[in-house]
Amino acid sequence: MRNSNKRVAIVTSHFPPSNLAGVHRSRLWAQYLPEFGWEPIVVTAHWKFYEEALDWSLSELVSADLRVIRTNAFSVKPMRFVGDIGVRAFCQQLKVLDELVVQKEIDFIHITIPSNYSAMLGAIIHHRYGFPFGIDYQDPWVHPWPGVEKPLSKAWLSYKLGSWLEPWALKHAILITGVAPLHYEAAMDRNPHLRDRCVTAAMPIGNSEFDYQLMQTKPPREAFLFPKGDGLFHMIYAGTMWAKAYAVLDRFLEALAELRDREPRLMERFRVHFVGTGQSPNKPEGIIGPRVERLGLGRWVAEFPRRIDYADVLTHLANASAILILGSTEAHYTPSKVYQSVQAKRPIFALLHEQSTAVGVLRDSQSGRVVTFTDNALPEAGSLAASLSNFIRDPQYSPDKVRWETFDAYSARNSAKVLVEAIGSALRLFEKRRAAA
Repeated sequence: MRNSNKRVAIVTSHFPPSNLAGVHRSRLWAQYLPEFGWEPIVVTAHWKFYEEALDWSLSELVSADLRVIRTNAFSVKPMRFVGDIGVRAFCQQLKVLDELVVQKEIDFIHITIPSNYSAMLGAIIHHRYGFPFGIDYQDPWVHPWPGVEKPLSKAWLSYKLGSWLEPWALKHAILITGVAPLHYEAAMDRNPHLRDRCVTAAMPIGNSEFDYQLMQTKPPREAFLFPKGDGLFHMIYAGTMWAKAYAVLDRFLEALAELRDREPRLMERFRVHFVGTGQSPNKPEGIIGPRVERLGLGRWVAEFPRRIDYADVLTHLANASAILILGSTEAHYTPSKVYQSVQAKRPIFALLHEQSTAVGVLRDSQSGRVVTFTDNALPEAGSLAASLSNFIRDPQYSPDKVRWETFDAYSARNSAKVLVEAIGSALRLFEKRRAAA
């Protein structure tokens, strides 16, 4: 017999022990939704079908009471025809959602993308049962990624396929959410009829105060990228590095080269560590190294391109002298690592697009030093070098000065609350439209 809580099926391509950044959206929603009267059921592919290395430390952050339905998927072995797990698990996840709807176990379906192709699950279920569903944009779907200008390339085909599928997937969605409004606004512009037919809401991935409890494991984890107590100023960047961020990365490295030439004594005690910046989880070749070599920065900049466990990421953030956050030339991009970085209680230096929501997060909470840029101009290497110099000498940071009450608005708990309110509004609109039909 069902309890009094409403139930939402959260469809996600990956879930812990997957080590991809996208798992945190569904993981954190599932953690906090029960506080607001909604019981989550996670529908995902079984980890044996993931291609990436697994991170079992992340599984420690998933409640034992959470119902997780892990489906089969088509394997990539012995021959890899399709890599996208959303495609490979599509039929199996559709069957699960069919059963949940028919058995009246759920009240709503919310699908977080990527995988973008999972968005079509909602459209099919709605076609079969008239069931309400929503789509959550962690990244834009139809977007001019690098390479789309080359006809018949993989990027071109993906763009064309998305342009055709997205309108169909969104047509009957009653709720559209995103990490930030810019993540879904272009989709609304392409499908203007949706503005009167669905509810929209934006909420960051956010932070959880429980995550840093991972560091309390026994034996305790230690930072292995840099030694403790060596008297150096160790700055760390942890996370992926994608094509639209290369220009920002290059300008940061150019500023380091300027600083090396201007203030060699300051640079003697400065080191930067990039971790998890490989081309992809399955292609861990570094992209920082060639740039560092070209600028002659090998003495000061190190890259560890492979992904490390989430608990190890948190350990390094908490033990660094400072944390580096680099944004993207895409205005919509909001680095998810912002929230874990603030909770690490270490000085933050961020280079971000002025429209990134992370700018407000850091400035409102007074938890980091932010240098911004626009669509048309990055800061000059010289001025950025001066900002870095001032930061290294005096980060002007103290956990006691952080406005933690402001940061609460960006928490995962608040994101879950916003989602619940949005689902409630969407269901009321859904019932109103059904009554009028």
